[in-house]
Amino acid sequence: MNSEVSERGERGTGEAAGVAAGGGGRTDLATEAFIAHRNLLFTVAYEMLGSAADAEDVLQETWLRWAGVDLGAVRDRRAYLVRITTRQALGRLRTLGRRKESYVGSWLPEPLLTAPDVAEDAELADSVSMAMLLVLETLAPTERAVFVLREVFDLDYDEIAEAVDKTPAAVRQIAHRARAHVAARRPRGVVSPAETRDALDAFRRATETGDLQSLLDVLSPDVVLLGDGGGVKKAILRPVMGADKVARLLIGGMGKVPGAASMEPAQVNGCPALVLRIDGALDTVVAVRIDDGLITGLYAVRNPEKLSHMLQETALRR
Repeated sequence: MNSEVSERGERGTGEAAGVAAGGGGRTDLATEAFIAHRNLLFTVAYEMLGSAADAEDVLQETWLRWAGVDLGAVRDRRAYLVRITTRQALGRLRTLGRRKESYVGSWLPEPLLTAPDVAEDAELADSVSMAMLLVLETLAPTERAVFVLREVFDLDYDEIAEAVDKTPAAVRQIAHRARAHVAARRPRGVVSPAETRDALDAFRRATETGDLQSLLDVLSPDVVLLGDGGGVKKAILRPVMGADKVARLLIGGMGKVPGAASMEPAQVNGCPALVLRIDGALDTVVAVRIDDGLITGLYAVRNPEKLSHMLQETALRR
């Protein structure tokens, strides 16, 4: 992938690594290892946090700790870096949980503009999808860390135990519990990108033309709409449930948009999504969850503080 993660994070860790590299060969090796695994570390942190801004901060903290490590005592640099990142993300996850308690309206994960190669890795795309990240939000911090490291990155139980400061036996139990928890809540069956694009195309046409029946045809009877304006932009403060309520709200809302509105397809978190622009400016990212061919979840992110990673592609790795 040619793109890099956000300019702020790339500049921050890049400058820190560059300063360290001026200190000699040992720090050059540390810098090379960090840069080589940076996209992987970002992906670990993002999947644990659902926030790209916080994931970038975790990478800053990871670099500062990594720069002081005796590399001669490190057998597996990738595993060691993942361990540092996991520990920093766990601490950040607990802080983020307190922030969410005072968040205005629904809190949704921060959307990422991703390149086609993310979608080509089906497991990675599924793990970073908006629907899956919302399922991961229902796990306790340690459960989330164990699930992500085991199910997405395929770390062995001993490595995970070191990262979360548990015994391997305890990690196995946590992994089993988290796996069952996620399985009961994740989308039913595998949905291909083509199916998602078809549903989004039908959704876009119906919404733009005000065709209520066509919109109802693509929505599940028990569809849920979540909006995230963060108290900065106007958005629904509570979930809206039911196809009729959601459809009428969406069509009514599109009719009140102040300016020229257009919806265009985008690759968001490894999955097809829609971007709403008003007078050409990015306004909202709309991601979906699909079960049995119908849209069961609509996630509309308007908070401008969460849209900075929609300006350029973010590199994700496993």
